[in-house]
Amino acid sequence: MVSLRNGAKALTALALVNNAVAELPSIVAKGQYFFYPNGSQFFMKGVAYQQGIQVDGAPVALDHKYTDPLADTTSCTRDVPVLKKAGTNTIRVYAVDPEKDHSVCMKLLDDAGIYVVADLSSPAESIDRENPSWTLDHFERYTKVIDELAKYSNVIGFFAGNEVANNASYTRSAAFVKAAVRDSKKFIKDQNYGRWLGVGYANNDDPETRDNLASYFNCGNPEDSVDFWGFNIYEWCGESTFKESGYEERTKEFKEFSVPAFFAEYGCNTQGGGKNRLFQDTGVLYSDQMNKVWSGGIVYGYFQEENDYGLVDIKGNSVTPNKGYSNLASQISASSFPTNTIKSAAYSPTNTPRACPAVSTQGTEVWEAVASPLPPSPDAEVCDCMFNGLRCKPSSKVLNNATAIGELFQVVCGLIDGKACTGIQHEASTGDYGVYSGCTPGQQLAHALDEYYQLQKQASDACDFGGQAVLDTKATAASKCSDVLSSASASASAAAGGKGGEDKKDAASGLRFGEFAMIGYVVAAMAVGGAMIAL
Repeated sequence: MVSLRNGAKALTALALVNNAVAELPSIVAKGQYFFYPNGSQFFMKGVAYQQGIQVDGAPVALDHKYTDPLADTTSCTRDVPVLKKAGTNTIRVYAVDPEKDHSVCMKLLDDAGIYVVADLSSPAESIDRENPSWTLDHFERYTKVIDELAKYSNVIGFFAGNEVANNASYTRSAAFVKAAVRDSKKFIKDQNYGRWLGVGYANNDDPETRDNLASYFNCGNPEDSVDFWGFNIYEWCGESTFKESGYEERTKEFKEFSVPAFFAEYGCNTQGGGKNRLFQDTGVLYSDQMNKVWSGGIVYGYFQEENDYGLVDIKGNSVTPNKGYSNLASQISASSFPTNTIKSAAYSPTNTPRACPAVSTQGTEVWEAVASPLPPSPDAEVCDCMFNGLRCKPSSKVLNNATAIGELFQVVCGLIDGKACTGIQHEASTGDYGVYSGCTPGQQLAHALDEYYQLQKQASDACDFGGQAVLDTKATAASKCSDVLSSASASASAAAGGKGGEDKKDAASGLRFGEFAMIGYVVAAMAVGGAMIAL
Protein backbone atom coordinates (compact mmCIF):
# COMPACT_ATOMS: atom_id res chain seq x y z
CA MET A 1 0.00 0.00 0.00
CA VAL A 2 1.38 3.39 -1.02
CA SER A 3 0.94 6.27 1.43
CA LEU A 4 0.86 9.62 -0.30
CA ARG A 5 -0.01 11.98 2.55
CA ASN A 6 3.32 13.82 2.72
CA GLY A 7 3.72 13.98 -1.04
CA ALA A 8 0.16 15.21 -1.43
CA LYS A 9 0.74 18.05 1.03
CA ALA A 10 3.88 19.13 -0.76
CA LEU A 11 2.20 19.04 -4.15
CA THR A 12 -0.77 21.02 -2.87
CA ALA A 13 1.48 23.68 -1.38
CA LEU A 14 3.40 23.98 -4.63
CA ALA A 15 0.22 24.26 -6.66
CA LEU A 16 -1.20 26.96 -4.42
CA VAL A 17 1.94 29.03 -4.84
CA ASN A 18 1.82 28.94 -8.61
CA ASN A 19 -1.58 27.94 -9.95
CA ALA A 20 -2.50 30.75 -12.33
CA VAL A 21 -1.95 28.98 -15.64
CA ALA A 22 -0.55 25.71 -16.91
CA GLU A 23 2.84 25.61 -18.57
CA LEU A 24 2.75 22.57 -20.84
CA PRO A 25 2.92 23.44 -24.55
CA SER A 26 -0.47 23.30 -26.21
CA ILE A 27 -1.16 20.38 -28.52
CA VAL A 28 -2.32 21.12 -32.07
CA ALA A 29 -3.91 18.97 -34.77
CA LYS A 30 -2.72 18.83 -38.36
CA GLY A 31 -4.35 16.40 -40.72
CA GLN A 32 -4.73 13.07 -38.97
CA TYR A 33 -2.11 13.65 -36.27
CA PHE A 34 -1.47 15.60 -33.08
CA PHE A 35 1.73 17.62 -32.67
CA TYR A 36 3.61 19.57 -30.05
CA PRO A 37 4.40 23.17 -31.04
CA ASN A 38 7.97 22.10 -31.83
CA GLY A 39 6.64 19.77 -34.55
CA SER A 40 7.10 16.47 -32.72
CA GLN A 41 4.22 14.04 -32.89
CA PHE A 42 2.03 13.63 -29.80
CA PHE A 43 0.54 10.30 -28.72
CA MET A 44 -1.98 9.96 -25.90
CA LYS A 45 -0.93 7.58 -23.15
CA GLY A 46 -4.08 8.08 -21.21
CA VAL A 47 -6.30 6.96 -18.35
CA ALA A 48 -9.98 7.77 -17.80
CA TYR A 49 -10.15 9.55 -14.46
CA GLN A 50 -13.55 9.95 -12.79
CA GLN A 51 -15.60 8.11 -10.20
CA GLY A 52 -19.33 7.50 -10.05
CA ILE A 53 -20.17 8.37 -13.66
CA GLN A 54 -22.23 6.15 -15.94
CA VAL A 55 -20.39 6.59 -19.22
CA ASP A 56 -22.41 4.20 -21.38
CA GLY A 57 -25.91 5.65 -21.30
CA ALA A 58 -27.10 3.40 -18.46
CA PRO A 59 -29.99 4.66 -16.30
CA VAL A 60 -29.13 7.24 -13.67
CA ALA A 61 -31.32 9.22 -11.31
CA LEU A 62 -32.32 12.66 -12.56
CA ASP A 63 -30.79 14.27 -9.49
CA HIS A 64 -27.57 12.32 -9.93
CA LYS A 65 -24.67 14.13 -8.32
CA TYR A 66 -21.14 13.81 -9.55
CA THR A 67 -17.75 14.72 -8.20
CA ASP A 68 -15.75 16.96 -10.50
CA PRO A 69 -12.33 15.26 -10.57
CA LEU A 70 -10.57 18.46 -11.60
CA ALA A 71 -11.94 20.35 -8.60
CA ASP A 72 -11.30 17.60 -6.01
CA THR A 73 -7.90 18.75 -4.81
CA THR A 74 -7.56 16.01 -2.20
CA SER A 75 -8.00 13.28 -4.80
CA CYS A 76 -5.82 15.07 -7.35
CA THR A 77 -2.91 15.39 -4.98
CA ARG A 78 -3.27 11.74 -4.03
CA ASP A 79 -3.66 10.38 -7.57
CA VAL A 80 -1.53 12.51 -9.88
CA PRO A 81 1.76 10.92 -8.71
CA VAL A 82 0.24 7.46 -9.30
CA LEU A 83 -0.89 8.42 -12.79
CA LYS A 84 2.51 9.87 -13.59
CA LYS A 85 4.31 6.76 -12.34
CA ALA A 86 2.31 4.67 -14.84
CA GLY A 87 3.57 6.85 -17.70
CA THR A 88 0.29 8.67 -18.16
CA ASN A 89 0.39 11.85 -20.25
CA THR A 90 -3.38 12.35 -20.74
CA ILE A 91 -6.52 11.90 -18.67
CA ARG A 92 -10.12 11.92 -19.79
CA VAL A 93 -12.77 13.35 -17.50
CA TYR A 94 -16.49 12.87 -18.14
CA ALA A 95 -18.23 15.66 -16.22
CA VAL A 96 -16.81 19.00 -15.07
CA ASP A 97 -18.55 21.64 -12.97
CA PRO A 98 -17.75 24.94 -14.69
CA GLU A 99 -18.60 26.92 -11.57
CA LYS A 100 -15.81 25.36 -9.52
CA ASP A 101 -12.12 26.23 -9.29
CA HIS A 102 -9.82 23.87 -11.19
CA SER A 103 -6.52 25.69 -10.85
CA VAL A 104 -4.94 23.43 -8.23
CA CYS A 105 -5.65 20.14 -10.00
CA MET A 106 -4.78 21.53 -13.41
CA LYS A 107 -1.44 22.77 -12.08
CA LEU A 108 -0.71 19.42 -10.48
CA LEU A 109 -1.46 17.69 -13.76
CA ASP A 110 0.64 20.20 -15.67
CA ASP A 111 3.61 19.68 -13.40
CA ALA A 112 3.29 15.94 -13.98
CA GLY A 113 3.22 16.39 -17.77
CA ILE A 114 -0.41 15.34 -18.08
CA TYR A 115 -2.92 16.73 -20.58
CA VAL A 116 -6.73 16.67 -20.34
CA VAL A 117 -9.58 15.77 -22.68
CA ALA A 118 -12.94 16.69 -21.14
CA ASP A 119 -16.49 15.74 -22.01
CA LEU A 120 -18.81 18.76 -22.16
CA SER A 121 -21.96 17.13 -20.81
CA SER A 122 -22.99 16.01 -17.35
CA PRO A 123 -25.41 13.27 -16.24
CA ALA A 124 -28.31 15.74 -16.04
CA GLU A 125 -27.29 17.96 -18.96
CA SER A 126 -26.62 15.88 -22.04
CA ILE A 127 -28.15 14.98 -25.39
CA ASP A 128 -30.67 12.20 -24.78
CA ARG A 129 -30.44 9.46 -27.40
CA GLU A 130 -34.13 8.53 -27.00
CA ASN A 131 -35.48 12.03 -27.68
CA PRO A 132 -32.55 14.16 -28.73
CA SER A 133 -32.48 17.94 -28.77
CA TRP A 134 -29.91 20.72 -28.84
CA THR A 135 -31.15 23.67 -26.79
CA LEU A 136 -30.02 26.82 -25.05
CA ASP A 137 -29.66 24.86 -21.82
CA HIS A 138 -27.23 22.45 -23.46
CA PHE A 139 -25.36 25.26 -25.19
CA GLU A 140 -24.93 27.21 -21.97
CA ARG A 141 -23.59 24.16 -20.15
CA TYR A 142 -21.16 23.21 -22.93
CA THR A 143 -19.76 26.69 -23.46
CA LYS A 144 -19.29 27.28 -19.74
CA VAL A 145 -17.13 24.17 -19.54
CA ILE A 146 -15.13 25.27 -22.58
CA ASP A 147 -14.59 28.76 -21.20
CA GLU A 148 -13.51 27.46 -17.81
CA LEU A 149 -10.97 24.96 -19.10
CA ALA A 150 -9.65 26.90 -22.11
CA LYS A 151 -7.36 28.91 -19.83
CA TYR A 152 -5.22 25.83 -19.19
CA SER A 153 -2.73 25.00 -21.93
CA ASN A 154 -2.74 21.31 -21.01
CA VAL A 155 -6.34 20.96 -22.21
CA ILE A 156 -6.34 19.34 -25.65
CA GLY A 157 -10.04 19.57 -26.33
CA PHE A 158 -13.54 18.34 -25.64
CA PHE A 159 -16.03 15.60 -26.46
CA ALA A 160 -19.48 16.89 -27.47
CA GLY A 161 -20.93 13.44 -26.84
CA ASN A 162 -20.08 9.94 -25.71
CA GLU A 163 -21.82 6.90 -27.22
CA VAL A 164 -25.04 8.84 -27.80
CA ALA A 165 -26.02 7.08 -31.04
CA ASN A 166 -24.92 3.72 -29.69
CA ASN A 167 -26.98 1.54 -32.05
CA ALA A 168 -29.09 1.79 -35.19
CA SER A 169 -32.20 2.78 -33.23
CA TYR A 170 -30.67 6.09 -32.22
CA THR A 171 -28.91 7.39 -35.33
CA ARG A 172 -31.20 10.45 -35.38
CA SER A 173 -29.40 11.70 -32.29
CA ALA A 174 -26.17 12.09 -34.27
CA ALA A 175 -27.57 15.23 -35.91
CA PHE A 176 -27.98 16.93 -32.55
CA VAL A 177 -24.52 15.95 -31.36
CA LYS A 178 -23.03 17.24 -34.61
CA ALA A 179 -24.90 20.51 -34.06
CA ALA A 180 -23.25 20.62 -30.63
CA VAL A 181 -19.86 20.08 -32.30
CA ARG A 182 -20.55 22.90 -34.75
CA ASP A 183 -21.64 25.40 -32.11
CA SER A 184 -18.88 24.47 -29.66
CA LYS A 185 -16.28 24.97 -32.38
CA LYS A 186 -17.75 28.32 -33.32
CA PHE A 187 -17.76 29.40 -29.68
CA ILE A 188 -14.06 28.53 -29.38
CA LYS A 189 -13.31 30.46 -32.56
CA ASP A 190 -15.33 33.50 -31.43
CA GLN A 191 -13.60 33.60 -28.04
CA ASN A 192 -10.21 33.81 -29.73
CA TYR A 193 -8.34 31.87 -27.05
CA GLY A 194 -5.16 32.22 -29.05
CA ARG A 195 -4.50 28.50 -29.46
CA TRP A 196 -5.97 25.35 -30.94
CA LEU A 197 -8.69 23.53 -29.00
CA GLY A 198 -10.48 20.61 -30.60
CA VAL A 199 -14.04 19.29 -30.37
CA GLY A 200 -14.75 15.63 -31.08
CA TYR A 201 -17.06 12.72 -30.44
CA ALA A 202 -16.43 9.42 -28.64
CA ASN A 203 -18.08 6.50 -30.42
CA ASN A 204 -18.81 2.98 -29.24
CA ASP A 205 -17.76 -0.08 -31.23
CA ASP A 206 -21.15 -1.05 -32.66
CA PRO A 207 -20.64 -2.97 -35.94
CA GLU A 208 -23.89 -1.68 -37.47
CA THR A 209 -23.22 2.03 -36.92
CA ARG A 210 -19.53 2.68 -36.32
CA ASP A 211 -18.64 3.28 -39.97
CA ASN A 212 -21.60 5.55 -40.71
CA LEU A 213 -21.04 7.51 -37.52
CA ALA A 214 -17.38 8.10 -38.32
CA SER A 215 -18.39 9.24 -41.81
CA TYR A 216 -21.22 11.47 -40.57
CA PHE A 217 -19.12 13.37 -38.07
CA ASN A 218 -16.24 13.69 -40.56
CA CYS A 219 -18.17 14.72 -43.67
CA GLY A 220 -19.44 18.00 -45.01
CA ASN A 221 -18.54 21.52 -43.94
CA PRO A 222 -15.29 21.46 -41.91
CA GLU A 223 -16.80 24.02 -39.55
CA ASP A 224 -19.45 21.46 -38.61
CA SER A 225 -17.31 18.31 -38.44
CA VAL A 226 -15.21 16.91 -35.62
CA ASP A 227 -11.62 17.95 -35.01
CA PHE A 228 -10.76 14.47 -33.71
CA TRP A 229 -12.41 11.07 -33.33
CA GLY A 230 -12.52 9.00 -30.17
CA PHE A 231 -13.16 5.28 -30.41
CA ASN A 232 -14.32 3.34 -27.35
CA ILE A 233 -13.07 -0.14 -28.20
CA TYR A 234 -12.91 -3.30 -26.09
CA GLU A 235 -12.01 -5.90 -28.73
CA TRP A 236 -8.63 -7.11 -27.42
CA CYS A 237 -9.37 -9.35 -24.44
CA GLY A 238 -6.65 -11.20 -22.60
CA GLU A 239 -4.14 -13.07 -24.79
CA SER A 240 -4.67 -12.03 -28.40
CA THR A 241 -2.96 -10.59 -31.45
CA PHE A 242 -3.23 -7.56 -33.73
CA LYS A 243 -5.11 -9.67 -36.28
CA GLU A 244 -7.23 -11.90 -34.05
CA SER A 245 -8.41 -9.07 -31.81
CA GLY A 246 -9.97 -7.05 -34.61
CA TYR A 247 -7.47 -4.20 -34.23
CA GLU A 248 -6.07 -4.89 -37.68
CA GLU A 249 -9.46 -4.36 -39.34
CA ARG A 250 -10.23 -1.23 -37.30
CA THR A 251 -6.82 0.17 -38.22
CA LYS A 252 -7.45 -0.42 -41.93
CA GLU A 253 -10.80 1.33 -41.63
CA PHE A 254 -9.22 4.51 -40.23
CA LYS A 255 -6.07 4.53 -42.34
CA GLU A 256 -7.40 7.37 -44.50
CA PHE A 257 -9.34 9.29 -41.85
CA SER A 258 -8.70 13.01 -42.19
CA VAL A 259 -8.52 14.02 -38.49
CA PRO A 260 -6.71 12.48 -35.51
CA ALA A 261 -8.27 9.26 -34.24
CA PHE A 262 -7.48 7.60 -30.91
CA PHE A 263 -8.90 5.08 -28.49
CA ALA A 264 -11.09 7.20 -26.19
CA GLU A 265 -11.59 4.12 -24.00
CA TYR A 266 -9.99 0.69 -24.13
CA GLY A 267 -9.06 -2.15 -21.81
CA CYS A 268 -11.27 -5.25 -22.02
CA ASN A 269 -11.84 -6.87 -18.62
CA THR A 270 -13.58 -10.12 -19.57
CA GLN A 271 -10.50 -12.26 -18.95
CA GLY A 272 -9.91 -12.17 -15.21
CA GLY A 273 -11.46 -8.79 -14.41
CA GLY A 274 -9.97 -5.32 -14.30
CA LYS A 275 -7.26 -6.23 -11.80
CA ASN A 276 -5.73 -8.84 -14.10
CA ARG A 277 -5.73 -7.07 -17.44
CA LEU A 278 -2.61 -7.82 -19.47
CA PHE A 279 -2.64 -4.72 -21.69
CA GLN A 280 -0.87 -6.49 -24.52
CA ASP A 281 -2.78 -4.14 -26.83
CA THR A 282 -1.07 -1.13 -25.28
CA GLY A 283 2.31 -2.17 -26.61
CA VAL A 284 0.84 -2.83 -30.06
CA LEU A 285 -1.06 0.47 -30.08
CA TYR A 286 2.20 2.42 -29.99
CA SER A 287 4.01 0.09 -32.40
CA ASP A 288 4.52 0.63 -36.11
CA GLN A 289 1.49 -1.58 -36.75
CA MET A 290 -0.83 1.12 -35.42
CA ASN A 291 0.94 4.40 -34.73
CA LYS A 292 0.60 5.73 -38.28
CA VAL A 293 -3.18 5.62 -37.88
CA TRP A 294 -3.95 5.98 -34.16
CA SER A 295 -2.73 8.79 -31.92
CA GLY A 296 -2.62 6.60 -28.84
CA GLY A 297 -5.38 5.77 -26.42
CA ILE A 298 -7.02 6.21 -23.02
CA VAL A 299 -7.41 3.22 -20.72
CA TYR A 300 -10.71 2.88 -18.89
CA GLY A 301 -10.37 3.48 -16.02
CA TYR A 302 -8.42 4.55 -12.95
CA PHE A 303 -10.81 3.79 -10.08
CA GLN A 304 -11.89 0.27 -9.15
CA GLU A 305 -15.68 0.33 -8.96
CA GLU A 306 -18.57 -2.10 -9.39
CA ASN A 307 -17.97 -2.36 -13.13
CA ASP A 308 -14.53 -3.86 -12.39
CA TYR A 309 -12.37 -1.75 -14.70
CA GLY A 310 -10.10 -0.09 -12.16
CA LEU A 311 -6.33 0.16 -12.07
CA VAL A 312 -6.17 1.01 -8.37
CA ASP A 313 -8.08 0.54 -5.15
CA ILE A 314 -8.63 3.62 -3.01
CA LYS A 315 -8.99 3.60 0.74
CA GLY A 316 -8.96 7.02 2.32
CA ASN A 317 -5.83 8.77 1.15
CA SER A 318 -3.99 5.58 0.25
CA VAL A 319 -3.76 4.03 -3.21
CA THR A 320 -3.13 0.37 -3.92
CA PRO A 321 -2.24 -0.27 -7.56
CA ASN A 322 -3.33 -3.67 -8.84
CA LYS A 323 -1.70 -6.08 -11.28
CA GLY A 324 -3.45 -4.42 -14.20
CA TYR A 325 -1.83 -1.12 -13.26
CA SER A 326 1.60 -2.76 -13.19
CA ASN A 327 1.01 -4.42 -16.55
CA LEU A 328 -0.09 -1.14 -18.10
CA ALA A 329 2.89 0.74 -16.67
CA SER A 330 5.25 -1.93 -18.01
CA GLN A 331 3.73 -1.79 -21.48
CA ILE A 332 3.90 2.02 -21.54
CA SER A 333 7.50 1.95 -20.38
CA ALA A 334 8.48 -0.68 -22.94
CA SER A 335 6.81 1.19 -25.77
CA SER A 336 8.77 4.31 -24.80
CA PHE A 337 8.18 6.72 -27.68
CA PRO A 338 6.93 5.34 -31.00
CA THR A 339 9.68 5.06 -33.58
CA ASN A 340 9.64 6.57 -37.06
CA THR A 341 7.27 9.31 -35.97
CA ILE A 342 6.10 12.09 -38.23
CA LYS A 343 7.39 15.66 -38.03
CA SER A 344 4.85 18.40 -38.60
CA ALA A 345 7.06 20.43 -40.95
CA ALA A 346 7.60 17.45 -43.25
CA TYR A 347 3.96 16.34 -43.21
CA SER A 348 1.46 17.46 -45.84
CA PRO A 349 -1.98 15.97 -45.16
CA THR A 350 -3.47 14.06 -48.08
CA ASN A 351 -6.46 12.34 -46.47
CA THR A 352 -9.81 13.95 -47.24
CA PRO A 353 -13.14 13.93 -45.38
CA ARG A 354 -15.44 11.02 -45.97
CA ALA A 355 -18.69 11.17 -47.92
CA CYS A 356 -21.82 11.63 -45.81
CA PRO A 357 -23.97 8.53 -45.29
CA ALA A 358 -27.32 8.49 -47.09
CA VAL A 359 -30.53 8.20 -45.10
CA SER A 360 -31.74 4.61 -45.19
CA THR A 361 -34.34 2.66 -43.25
CA GLN A 362 -33.78 -0.61 -45.08
CA GLY A 363 -31.24 -3.39 -44.80
CA THR A 364 -28.53 -3.74 -42.20
CA GLU A 365 -27.19 -0.19 -42.33
CA VAL A 366 -30.04 1.91 -40.98
CA TRP A 367 -29.18 5.60 -40.94
CA GLU A 368 -31.72 8.27 -40.03
CA ALA A 369 -29.87 11.60 -39.90
CA VAL A 370 -29.48 13.85 -42.92
CA ALA A 371 -26.12 15.56 -43.25
CA SER A 372 -27.71 18.94 -43.90
CA PRO A 373 -29.35 20.87 -42.48
CA LEU A 374 -28.35 20.27 -38.89
CA PRO A 375 -30.49 21.45 -35.97
CA PRO A 376 -30.36 25.25 -35.65
CA SER A 377 -27.90 26.96 -33.33
CA PRO A 378 -29.63 27.96 -30.08
CA ASP A 379 -30.02 31.74 -30.06
CA ALA A 380 -30.97 33.45 -26.82
CA GLU A 381 -32.01 36.67 -28.57
CA VAL A 382 -34.36 34.84 -30.92
CA CYS A 383 -35.87 32.80 -28.08
CA ASP A 384 -36.31 35.82 -25.81
CA CYS A 385 -37.92 37.85 -28.59
CA MET A 386 -40.31 35.02 -29.35
CA PHE A 387 -41.23 34.45 -25.71
CA ASN A 388 -41.66 38.08 -24.74
CA GLY A 389 -44.11 38.72 -27.56
CA LEU A 390 -46.42 35.80 -26.77
CA ARG A 391 -49.84 36.36 -25.22
CA CYS A 392 -50.53 32.83 -23.98
CA LYS A 393 -47.82 31.45 -21.73
CA PRO A 394 -47.33 28.75 -19.10
CA SER A 395 -48.04 29.83 -15.57
CA SER A 396 -45.02 30.58 -13.38
CA LYS A 397 -45.79 27.43 -11.43
CA VAL A 398 -45.50 25.33 -14.58
CA LEU A 399 -42.34 27.09 -15.78
CA ASN A 400 -40.61 26.13 -12.54
CA ASN A 401 -41.59 22.46 -12.73
CA ALA A 402 -40.00 20.19 -15.36
CA THR A 403 -42.61 17.49 -14.81
CA ALA A 404 -45.47 19.95 -15.35
CA ILE A 405 -43.81 21.26 -18.52
CA GLY A 406 -43.55 17.75 -19.90
CA GLU A 407 -47.14 16.85 -19.08
CA LEU A 408 -48.54 20.05 -20.60
CA PHE A 409 -46.45 19.53 -23.73
CA GLN A 410 -48.05 16.14 -24.18
CA VAL A 411 -51.47 17.75 -24.01
CA VAL A 412 -51.06 20.76 -26.31
CA CYS A 413 -48.98 18.94 -28.92
CA GLY A 414 -51.57 16.17 -29.01
CA LEU A 415 -54.31 18.57 -30.07
CA ILE A 416 -55.32 19.48 -33.64
CA ASP A 417 -52.81 17.08 -35.19
CA GLY A 418 -49.88 18.75 -33.46
CA LYS A 419 -50.23 21.92 -35.51
CA ALA A 420 -49.43 24.11 -32.50
CA CYS A 421 -46.01 22.51 -32.26
CA THR A 422 -44.63 22.81 -35.76
CA GLY A 423 -42.37 25.70 -34.68
CA ILE A 424 -40.51 23.39 -32.33
CA GLN A 425 -40.47 20.22 -34.41
CA HIS A 426 -37.22 18.36 -35.01
CA GLU A 427 -36.94 15.55 -37.50
CA ALA A 428 -33.35 14.58 -38.21
CA SER A 429 -34.23 12.10 -40.96
CA THR A 430 -35.64 14.88 -43.17
CA GLY A 431 -33.86 17.93 -41.78
CA ASP A 432 -37.10 19.61 -40.67
CA TYR A 433 -36.39 21.79 -37.66
CA GLY A 434 -38.66 24.40 -36.16
CA VAL A 435 -37.32 27.92 -35.77
CA TYR A 436 -37.63 27.62 -31.98
CA SER A 437 -36.56 24.00 -31.52
CA GLY A 438 -33.36 25.21 -29.82
CA CYS A 439 -35.09 27.32 -27.18
CA THR A 440 -35.44 26.27 -23.55
CA PRO A 441 -38.25 23.82 -22.68
CA GLY A 442 -40.30 26.61 -21.06
CA GLN A 443 -39.93 28.85 -24.09
CA GLN A 444 -40.87 26.02 -26.45
CA LEU A 445 -43.95 25.25 -24.37
CA ALA A 446 -44.96 28.90 -24.43
CA HIS A 447 -44.68 28.97 -28.22
CA ALA A 448 -46.88 25.87 -28.51
CA LEU A 449 -49.50 27.27 -26.14
CA ASP A 450 -49.65 30.59 -27.96
CA GLU A 451 -49.86 28.87 -31.35
CA TYR A 452 -52.79 26.84 -30.09
CA TYR A 453 -54.42 29.99 -28.72
CA GLN A 454 -54.04 31.76 -32.06
CA LEU A 455 -55.27 28.75 -34.05
CA GLN A 456 -58.38 28.75 -31.84
CA LYS A 457 -58.92 32.39 -32.83
CA GLN A 458 -58.07 33.58 -29.31
CA ALA A 459 -61.10 31.91 -27.79
CA SER A 460 -61.54 32.75 -24.12
CA ASP A 461 -61.01 29.15 -23.01
CA ALA A 462 -58.09 28.41 -25.35
CA CYS A 463 -55.46 29.71 -22.92
CA ASP A 464 -56.29 27.99 -19.70
CA PHE A 465 -55.48 24.27 -19.63
CA GLY A 466 -56.81 23.92 -16.12
CA GLY A 467 -55.06 27.04 -14.91
CA GLN A 468 -51.67 25.96 -16.26
CA ALA A 469 -51.68 28.63 -18.99
CA VAL A 470 -52.25 32.35 -18.51
CA LEU A 471 -52.82 35.36 -20.75
CA ASP A 472 -50.11 37.99 -20.66
CA THR A 473 -52.02 41.12 -21.61
CA LYS A 474 -48.89 43.25 -21.37
CA ALA A 475 -46.75 41.07 -23.63
CA THR A 476 -44.39 43.21 -25.65
CA ALA A 477 -41.21 42.45 -27.52
CA ALA A 478 -38.37 44.88 -28.09
CA SER A 479 -38.59 46.98 -31.23
CA LYS A 480 -35.73 45.04 -32.82
CA CYS A 481 -37.52 41.72 -32.36
CA SER A 482 -39.50 41.89 -35.57
CA ASP A 483 -36.28 41.93 -37.56
CA VAL A 484 -34.69 39.30 -35.30
CA LEU A 485 -37.55 36.85 -35.75
CA SER A 486 -37.86 37.50 -39.47
CA SER A 487 -34.17 36.82 -39.89
CA ALA A 488 -34.41 33.61 -37.86
CA SER A 489 -37.35 32.39 -39.94
CA ALA A 490 -35.54 33.21 -43.17
CA SER A 491 -32.42 31.38 -41.99
CA ALA A 492 -34.48 28.31 -41.09
CA SER A 493 -36.15 28.39 -44.49
CA ALA A 494 -32.83 28.67 -46.30
CA ALA A 495 -31.31 25.85 -44.26
CA ALA A 496 -34.26 23.62 -45.08
CA GLY A 497 -33.95 24.31 -48.79
CA GLY A 498 -36.99 26.55 -48.85
CA LYS A 499 -39.23 24.31 -46.74
CA GLY A 500 -38.93 26.64 -43.76
CA GLY A 501 -38.95 26.03 -40.07
CA GLU A 502 -42.75 26.18 -39.94
CA ASP A 503 -43.40 23.26 -42.28
CA LYS A 504 -46.85 21.85 -41.60
CA LYS A 505 -47.00 18.14 -40.88
CA ASP A 506 -49.55 16.11 -39.06
CA ALA A 507 -48.70 13.65 -36.35
CA ALA A 508 -49.27 10.66 -38.60
CA SER A 509 -46.50 11.80 -40.96
CA GLY A 510 -43.88 11.46 -38.28
CA LEU A 511 -43.70 14.93 -36.73
CA ARG A 512 -41.25 15.08 -33.87
CA PHE A 513 -41.07 17.96 -31.48
CA GLY A 514 -38.39 19.62 -29.42
CA GLU A 515 -37.32 19.37 -25.83
CA PHE A 516 -40.82 18.52 -24.65
CA ALA A 517 -40.41 15.05 -26.08
CA MET A 518 -37.41 14.49 -23.88
CA ILE A 519 -39.24 15.81 -20.86
CA GLY A 520 -42.20 13.60 -21.62
CA TYR A 521 -39.83 10.66 -21.62
CA VAL A 522 -38.29 11.85 -18.38
CA VAL A 523 -41.73 12.09 -16.79
CA ALA A 524 -42.37 8.46 -17.68
CA ALA A 525 -38.94 7.43 -16.52
CA MET A 526 -39.32 9.15 -13.18
CA ALA A 527 -42.02 6.64 -12.34
CA VAL A 528 -39.36 3.95 -12.28
CA GLY A 529 -36.70 6.12 -10.71
CA GLY A 530 -34.34 6.88 -13.58
CA ALA A 531 -33.77 8.18 -17.08
CA MET A 532 -31.57 7.16 -19.96
CA ILE A 533 -28.74 9.64 -20.03
CA ALA A 534 -25.98 9.47 -22.64
CA LEU A 535 -23.01 11.53 -21.57
